[in-house]
Amino acid sequence: MKLKFDPFILFLFLSILIAYVFPDLVLIQEGQLVETATSVGVALIFFFYGLKLSFQKIKDGLSNWRLHVAVQSYTFLLFPLLVLAFRPLVQTALQEQFWLSFFFLAALPSTVSSSVVMVSIAKGNIPAAIFNASISGLIGVIVTPLWMQFFLDFGEVEVLGDVYLGLFKEIILPVVLGLFLQRFLGAWAAKYNKTLSNFDKAVILLIVYSSFAESFVSGIFDTIDSTYLLAVFGGTVCLFFAIWFIVDLINKKVLKFNRADHITALFCGSKKSLTHGSVFGKFLFVNSTSAGLYFLPLMIFHAFQILVVTIIAQRYHKQAEESDATTSH
Repeated sequence: MKLKFDPFILFLFLSILIAYVFPDLVLIQEGQLVETATSVGVALIFFFYGLKLSFQKIKDGLSNWRLHVAVQSYTFLLFPLLVLAFRPLVQTALQEQFWLSFFFLAALPSTVSSSVVMVSIAKGNIPAAIFNASISGLIGVIVTPLWMQFFLDFGEVEVLGDVYLGLFKEIILPVVLGLFLQRFLGAWAAKYNKTLSNFDKAVILLIVYSSFAESFVSGIFDTIDSTYLLAVFGGTVCLFFAIWFIVDLINKKVLKFNRADHITALFCGSKKSLTHGSVFGKFLFVNSTSAGLYFLPLMIFHAFQILVVTIIAQRYHKQAEESDATTSH
């Protein structure tokens, strides 16, 4: 069983190192240069995303409503409610910060490309995976800020004004524009998919750099120690496996999905999107010096889910091949 290391994970941590060594770069032109670059980059990410959406594949996955409801419920209800259960344990400001970083992770949409790729490898329901991964990000534009406003002090930022307007301009409008131009530029987007994917990652790295640089400049990381970082890592790993086993149990014992639907619900419903998290955090934590801390569980979860789900997807693939071989005989 071969595992392919994703160099993007290494670049994520490299961007944090650059933010630590050169934090003042984020202050160029009073921060307007980085802010403009990330805004334009985010809009282009979702414009290209719209270009790559396939109406036919989404349409093919529409009919299986039980699966769709399950995946979105895992993503936007099970995840947040599981983290919310630990809210009564919060006693100090540092614990509040720690808990909120996990709640932010829990309130985010599922991934798009990696979910579909993993479902494909495991031989799950690919049209349903495409539909759920695609719709999850759009639902998240509404649901994620709604969850966060219960616990995050937005200060002078208006949730329904500044946050939703920003997300609408940089996500919804570009996606819609991409959808309308898909029949003209869809083939071009498919041809240069790898290049566009690298562009997406570059924008995410810039947002991560900006968030951590601002946190380093503010000195927020001076308030935490290695114990805090170990707790973040341990909490992230525990959250992943808790969600995985709960979703697996519900799929098998309650919903009784067939194998293909079970794989799709499991893989799509247990993952979180670093792309959307980076973009949402840009608006949700606009006045916060703790943005870097809020991104830590998300980054660890991203790296961990790629590693573990890749292994599991390959095992499902092997099982499917063995089953097909047995059936053919």
